[in-house]
Order: sequence, then C-alpha cells, then structure tokens
Amino acid sequence: MDTFSQYLYAFLCGTIVLSYIRRRYDPLNSIPTIGPSAPLLSYLGVYRYFRHAQDMLHEGYEKYKGSVFKVPRLDQWIVVVCGAKMNEELRRVPEDELSFLAASEELMQAKYTVAPLLADHLINVTVMRGQLTRNLATLIPGIVDEIQTTLQDLIRVEGDEWVHIDALQTMVKVVGRASNRIFVGLPLSRNPSYLEIVMNFYLDVVKGMTILSIVPKPLKPLVGPLFPWSRRATRRLSVLLKPVIEERQMMLREREGDWADKPNDMLMWLIEEAGAIDGSVELIVQGILHSNFASTHTSAISITHALYHLAAEPKYLQPLREEIESVIAEYGWSKLGIGKMWQLDSFMRESQRMNGASAISVIRKALKDVTFSDGTHIPPGTLVCAASTATHYDEENYVNANVFDPFRFSKMRGEESERVKHQYVSTSADYIAFGHGKHACPGRFFAAYELKAVLAHIILNYDVKFEGEATRPDNVWPGITIIPAPGAKVMFRKRQ
Repeated sequence: MDTFSQYLYAFLCGTIVLSYIRRRYDPLNSIPTIGPSAPLLSYLGVYRYFRHAQDMLHEGYEKYKGSVFKVPRLDQWIVVVCGAKMNEELRRVPEDELSFLAASEELMQAKYTVAPLLADHLINVTVMRGQLTRNLATLIPGIVDEIQTTLQDLIRVEGDEWVHIDALQTMVKVVGRASNRIFVGLPLSRNPSYLEIVMNFYLDVVKGMTILSIVPKPLKPLVGPLFPWSRRATRRLSVLLKPVIEERQMMLREREGDWADKPNDMLMWLIEEAGAIDGSVELIVQGILHSNFASTHTSAISITHALYHLAAEPKYLQPLREEIESVIAEYGWSKLGIGKMWQLDSFMRESQRMNGASAISVIRKALKDVTFSDGTHIPPGTLVCAASTATHYDEENYVNANVFDPFRFSKMRGEESERVKHQYVSTSADYIAFGHGKHACPGRFFAAYELKAVLAHIILNYDVKFEGEATRPDNVWPGITIIPAPGAKVMFRKRQ
C-alpha cells in the first residue's frame, strides 16, 4: 500500500477501536436500544429515528414499559422513560440533578438559534408565568376582537358557497395576529412587515437547530455564531420596535409609577422586567421574538389538529354550538365564559392527546449521577425524556385510546373533585402534552383561552368539512415533531 492508503487504513482501524472502547465502557450501554447500537451501525438508527420516530418510540414503550430505553441522535443518545409511573418519577427529580433549562439549551442551542441575551435572562418566561397569566381576564376582549377580524379577512364566504382553505397556513396567521395583539398591541399586530419577521423567525430557528444537530459538540461554539438569522431578525425587528420601546421607557421614567393609561401588553411587561437588568432594547426585542417562536406555530399546529377532527366529523358542530351559544348568552366573550365551555375544552384536550406537537415531553439533562427506581443509572450529560404520544395511546391510561372521543374529558369532569384535573391546561403523569410539573409550558393558560376562542368562533360562524367522503388526513412526522398534514384543504361556508 502507498503511504496515503496506510494512513487511511490506520485511521479507520483506530476509529473502530475507539468506538468499541467507548461503547464498552459507556454507562448507557446497559440501557436497551431501539435500533442498532453497535459502533457506526448506530448511525443507521439515527436515520430510522428521523424517518420513523413514532414507530421506534411506540416499540420501545411497549417493550420496556415501567423502565427505560434509548434512541439515537446524531451526537448522543436520548434515554426515554416509559409509563405514567416513570413520567412522575422523572418530574420529581430536583432541577439540580435533572435540569429542564439545561436540556432546553442542549436541544435548541438557543444562544445561537433564538436569542443570545435570553440565555442568561429569560424575561419572557417570567412574564408568561406572571403578568400574562394574571391579566388574562382583561386581555380576552382584545384577543376575541383580533380573532373575529382575522377570520373575516382570511375566510371570505358568501351565501351558501363552499371555499377551500389551506387550514394550517390560515391558522398560523390567525394565531399570529391574535397573539401579537397581546404581545405588542395595535397597530403593530397588524403590520405586515412586523408579522413577516416574527412568523418567519420560527422557520429560521428550526433551520439553525437542524444544522447544529449534525455538528459535533466541540464544533458547535465555532459554527453557531456564524448563523445570521437571529441577528438579522433582531436587527429588522428593532427598526419597528425601538421607537416604541424608547418612548415607553421615557414615560416610565417621567411618570414614576403614575401612568394611568400604561399599555397592558407583553412588550410593556418585558420593558419593566428588562429595566431591572440593563433595559437594553435588544434584550426586549429578543423577548418578543422568543415569545413568538415558543407560541405561535405550536399553537397553530394544535388548533389545526382540532380543526381537522371537526372537519372529518361535522356531527360534533351542533352540540358544540349549543354549548357555546348558551355560555355566550350568559357570560359573553369573557375569561369566565370561555372557561365554562367544557365540551369545547374537552374537544381540544382530546385532540391534543391524540396528536400533540411532539412525541416526547418532560425533557431533562442530567447534571449529576441519577438512579431511577428500576435501577437504571443516568450519568451526567445525558438527555432524558418521556414518550408523550405513547403515554397518551396507552390503554391503561385511556379506554379506547386509539379512538377520538371528543367529550371524553368533559364527561370525566362531572364529579366536583375531577373538574380541575381534566381541563385542557392540566397536566398529569398520564397527560404530558404540555409537559408536567413546575416546568410545564408557562404559556399554556394563554394558549388555551386563545385557541378555544378561535375554534368557538369557527363553530359559531362557519360550517366545515373535508371534500366528499374524505377522512382526517394523516399527520406528518419529521423526526419527533407532529404536524397536521400540510396543504390539506378544509372546506368552509357561512353557517347555514
């Protein structure tokens, strides 16, 4: 062999030996694997996981329920706990041992893909947990007004004619405008340039996360800063928001707490939170971007899932209409009124149970050695999660789990003691669509009222169906993400 061939042969042999040694002494080696786990062959499992994550997660759940298994990412293994008991055990491990924040940063690489300043100051999460949730009652009228206006703009129907609507794209716009009515208020929430920036930001983040998922860990700090998307979105959005932010900051200084008509929106709350740190415009702008990334597209996915169920089975329109009309007649479009729509709430929760936005949930990263009750040892640096879709399709948790039963949860709420447990926003060891425990989605209360208001308006004002005898189209699974069939058309007409 020539010299080059000798070096190449030595490199390949060395790689195989090192892979074998690493696998031989890897603490995760004792955890069963779905897919090939041998050196180099495990990369075939990565490809399979991207193409068939649903099948692999269900296979692991059925084989190892009550324990754990692992699945491959390109740069590491992910350990998956199986069953409600293990979900609860995962939730209870302290943050200094299994960290949600560390796992989020590991998966999203937020300092490169989303907003570098928010990596140290999560002011938008503080606002979502606090001011946003506390002010829902006063925010509902603005949300309702924006939903009505947007639906009228996007779904133009006359007489008894049916029109074909791209459901997912339309719901992205409806949710985007309704959310930003609360995030930044009028007129910015209807500004086409503003909406284009915040709507496209989600796709930019996903693009960055995808690229970094195939970059070796040592190279991420070198590759990540090269991404232009976060900086570009921050710069473009600053042009629109900076004058508003600086004017509000000036008003806060001048009025010193005596500002009677102070705006009641997320931008104002972010300004106040940032003021306790450094008050930088860039931090506030990134807070708005991150809020849009975290809420708009995931909420649009959730409402589209529910809309597909409604269009596939229009027989549920009438009972839902009767409930909504009865509640509105007594309570109006209020937080209390929307909260009284139990059947609608159940419809959304059941749709979320059967579909969701992701096949995994309750994601954590080990910061210390952790041992589960089944004896599984988790070394530091390991990502751990629960299998949400498999949990939700478990017959031990739900009778006829494979059947869409829209009023499953409203029937469960019949007893006084069960009324809170089975509402849309509630989490439990067997319902983890929003996560579980103190790190459950902080914006789920806002999202629930917003999405129920969207679906209620559609039910009251439109007839919906799929064309002919079409059934609900299958979801698309890019990796662990669950997307309602893109491009599917739902037929709308003015309510007859």
